[in-house]
Amino acid sequence: MTEQRFPAGWDAQRVQRLLTELDARTDEEWVAADEAAALDGGDQTVVTVPAALLPDIRKLLAAHKTA
Repeated sequence: MTEQRFPAGWDAQRVQRLLTELDARTDEEWVAADEAAALDGGDQTVVTVPAALLPDIRKLLAAHKTA
């Protein structure tokens, strides 16, 4: 097994609480959360792309973060 590492302030219990909360969401709550995020006006966006492109997109995002 590999050692689990968490961001500062996070531990296994906090992750489990979040997973429990997310698993309990209804479809309507997921949609509402997505709509709220889209209206946030931040510097991010949501785009639907073919699944086959995900490996290339992940590589681009990883390169962007290190640039």
